This record gives sequence, C-alpha cells and structure tokens, in this order.
Amino acid sequence: MIRRLSEAYPDAKVALHFTNPLECLVATVLSAQSTDETVNRVTATLFQKYRTAEDYLRVPEDELKADIHATGFFNQKAISIREACRRIVEEYGGEVPGTMEDLVTLRGVARKTANIVLGNSFGIVEGIAVDTHVNRLAHRLGFSEQKNPDKIEQDLMHLVPKDRWFDFTYVLIDHGRAICTAKKPKCPECPVEPLCPASQA
Repeated sequence: MIRRLSEAYPDAKVALHFTNPLECLVATVLSAQSTDETVNRVTATLFQKYRTAEDYLRVPEDELKADIHATGFFNQKAISIREACRRIVEEYGGEVPGTMEDLVTLRGVARKTANIVLGNSFGIVEGIAVDTHVNRLAHRLGFSEQKNPDKIEQDLMHLVPKDRWFDFTYVLIDHGRAICTAKKPKCPECPVEPLCPASQA
C-alpha cells in the first residue's frame, strides 16, 4: 500500500506557501480547521506585513485577528501565534528553534506542526505529521486503530520506512484530498482499493 500510494503521488509536497521557518510555523498554525488555499491567500499579504517574530507582538492583538480572520478560529490562532512569537523572542533570540523538543514548548505547536516545520524548514525528519487527512486514512487503510494523533504517528512510524516519513505525510494528504475524502471516498478510482480494509468491509 505504501509503495502504490507513493507511486500515485510522486510529487506530493506541502501545499502551504512560506519562505522561512517563522512563515512555515505561522502558516501551519493558521491551517488548522481551514483550507490551504485560504491560508495561502491570507499569508500572501500577512507575510509582507509581519516579517519577524517581533512584528507579531508589536501590533494590537485585534489587528492580528482581523488580518487572519478568513482562516477561522482567529481568536485562538492569534493568541497562539503571539504567545509562540513571545517565547521565540524571549527564549530563542527571535529565531524559530530547530528541534522537536523546543518547538513543542511553543503555544499552539504539537508534534504535527513541529514535524511540518522541522521537515520543510530544517530538513530534519523526526516523525510523520498527523493532520485530519492522515488521521482519517490511517484508520481507513488499517494502519492504526488509535485515536490520539501521537499514537497514530507512532504506528505509522513503525510501518513506513524512515526514509519515506517526510514524503509519505504529503502522499496521504494528497490521497485524502483527491480520492479518500471524508464524506464520499472515490473507492473505484483508488490505487489501493483491493488492499483497503475499509473498502473490503
């Protein structure tokens, strides 16, 4: 299944737009409960206005909320971004830290976001980012029966060869968007349909 899915999405990669670790972090926080298209539209102007962690602390919180409003859950996201940036400034000299241990101390950053930032901005692969698509597909494909994202990640890390961890995150995300959608999966078009326990049930 891993091989077939990887062959079906050879160009799978992160869909968010960013040019540095801070932008990657902010874009990933904004992507929760939102679409990548919406986030990319918002960050196209946001990243012109906010270039450093200090910039997110200089503006009134309500101004930041207005700037990210379209991504949804903007109150919580604004607080998370500002508190993460406050810690980045106070503890890490204004630079996004490059370790899992440090990243998960930032407000709004769990292993999913940390994995995305580490892999895309630092070339460090510590695990597999479990977003809503990866979570759904892990269950449907029989990769995991766990509910907790960290435990799903552990199951995937045991099944997927380590040199595929980074790419396979985005393979599953692409497959979840294109074929194995939440409401109406297109099973007849699926490259792993004969192997899928959910389809065979």
